[in-house]
Amino acid sequence: MATDKKLFPIGIQSFEILRSNNYLYADKTPLIYQMTHSYRYVFLSRPRRFGKSLLTSTLHCYFTARKELFKGLAMEQLETEWTEYPVLHFDMSIAKQGTIENLKSNLNYMLSSCEKEYGIEKKDEDCGLRLKNLIEECAKKYNKNVVVLIDEYDAPLLDVIVDEEKLNAVRIFMRNFYAPLKNCDPYLRFVFITGITKFSQLSIFSELNNLKNISMMPEYSAICGISQSEIETQMTDEVKAMGQTLELTYEQTLAQLKSNYDGYHFSYQSEDIYNPFSLINALSDKMFNSYWFSTGTPTFLINLLKKYGTDLTSIDGSETEAADFDAPTEGMVSVLPILYQSGYLTIRHYDRSTALYTLGFPNREVRYGLMHSLMPYFLAPGTEAIGGKAGKMSRSLKQKDLNGFLTQLQDFMAAIPYTLDNKTEKHYQTILYVVLNMLTRFIDVEVCTATGRIDAVLETDTTLYVMELKLDKSPEEALAQIESKNYLIPYQQDGRQLVRVGINFSSQTRTIDGWIAK
Repeated sequence: MATDKKLFPIGIQSFEILRSNNYLYADKTPLIYQMTHSYRYVFLSRPRRFGKSLLTSTLHCYFTARKELFKGLAMEQLETEWTEYPVLHFDMSIAKQGTIENLKSNLNYMLSSCEKEYGIEKKDEDCGLRLKNLIEECAKKYNKNVVVLIDEYDAPLLDVIVDEEKLNAVRIFMRNFYAPLKNCDPYLRFVFITGITKFSQLSIFSELNNLKNISMMPEYSAICGISQSEIETQMTDEVKAMGQTLELTYEQTLAQLKSNYDGYHFSYQSEDIYNPFSLINALSDKMFNSYWFSTGTPTFLINLLKKYGTDLTSIDGSETEAADFDAPTEGMVSVLPILYQSGYLTIRHYDRSTALYTLGFPNREVRYGLMHSLMPYFLAPGTEAIGGKAGKMSRSLKQKDLNGFLTQLQDFMAAIPYTLDNKTEKHYQTILYVVLNMLTRFIDVEVCTATGRIDAVLETDTTLYVMELKLDKSPEEALAQIESKNYLIPYQQDGRQLVRVGINFSSQTRTIDGWIAK
C-alpha cells in the first residue's frame, strides 16, 4: 500500500468519494473484471454492512468509464477499452415502509432521476413500462447497451416478511417492475442485483432464467468483505498502529482482530473473510467493540426466530445440505436460510463425502451480539443488563475465582422471572446456553449441546474450565461424566491448567444448586 496515511472509509458507500479522498480500499477490481466479462445477469447475496453498495457503486464507475478512479488498481491494467455505457442505478434500501404506495413513490423518484440524467421522455405511469422505455430509449439514443444495477433488491420485502398478505402484494409489484428486463435482453450489457436474502427466482425475477447466482461460488467468496490476505498485505500499518495503542504486538493484534471479526465463509472452498464494517471501525477506533451489532438486530430476524420457534441451542454447529440454508426465503421451513444469508451463521466445514455443511457462528462479535440482542425476547424483559454481569463473571474466571463466577451465575439465573412460558426444561437450557455464550465477548467459549459432547469449555490465558451440566441430578454425576467420557484428552497438550467442573441445576429453584471443581 502507499506510504501516505489512508483514511478509514466508515460509512462510505461511494467508490468515487472513496477513491477521490485517499480512503483505505481493498482492491476488488480483479474479481469485478472477471465477473463482468463472464456473465451478463448476476445476483449476489451478502449480509448487511458487507460492502454490497460499495461494490455496486464501483460497477457504476467502471461502466461509466471513470478510468481516473481506478488508477493504481488492478483494473487499470486489465481494462483496455473503457467503454462508457448508460447506467440505471436503483437503490431499493430507501423503499422500506412496507406499503405499495411508498414503494411506487420511491421507484418513481429513481426512474425520474434516470430519465432526467439521460434525457429520456416519460411515456407511461407504470413503473415496469417506464423501466422498459428507459432501457430501450437509452440504448437507441447512445448506441450503447445499458447497464442495470439494483442494490438491496429485497429491502421492501424484508420489511413485510412476516406479514404474508403484504409480502405477497409487494412481491407481485416488484416482479412486475423487473419483468421487462427479460424482454430488454438485446439492449442490455450487464445486470447486477444484490440483496441480503435469496427470494425464489420464480417469485421476483420470473423471466430472468439466465440470472447467475455467484453468492456461493468459491472464486467470488472475497468479492465483498476483507480477506485474510488483504488485511496482511494492505493494512499492515493500520494493524500495527492499533497494536501500539493497545500495547499488543502485531501478531497479537492480528489474532484478536481475527477472533472478533473474521470467520465468514461463503462457499465450500472460501477464503477467510472479515466483516469490513467491524474491522474498519476497530482499526479506526483502535478498540475491540461490537460494531456490527451497534447498528441493531433487524426486527424481521427476531420475528422469524419467534415464528419458527427456533431452538437457539441447536443453531451453532448444525449440519445441513446447501438446499436447506441457501434456500428461497419465502419457501423456508426453518430460520436457517435467514441466519446464514444475514451473516449470523456461516459455513464452518464441508464434508465432500456426504455433501453436508456445518454452520456456525463466524466469530466472537456475532456470537455475543446475537445472544445479547435476543435475550430480552427469549428470556425475560429487563435481562439486557447481562452484558455487565458477563464482564464480572469473566473477571472472576481470569482471577481463577471459580466460586465467584458460579455464585454470580447462580444469582443471575435465580433473578430471571419465572413465567408460565418458561417452565419447560428446554427453556431452562436455553437460558443457560445464552448466558454462557454471552461470555464470549471477554473469554473464549465453546458451547456444545449434543449428547456425548462437552457442555461448555471456558478458556482464559492460564486456565481451561471443562464443564458438564446436569439438571435435577448431582454435581458428582456431572464430574463423573467428564471422567468416563475422557473429555480432557483433547486439551492435555494445551499447557494451561485444566479444571474439571461438575454443575447441577435445580428445576425448582431455576438456578445452580451445587458444583464441584477438581
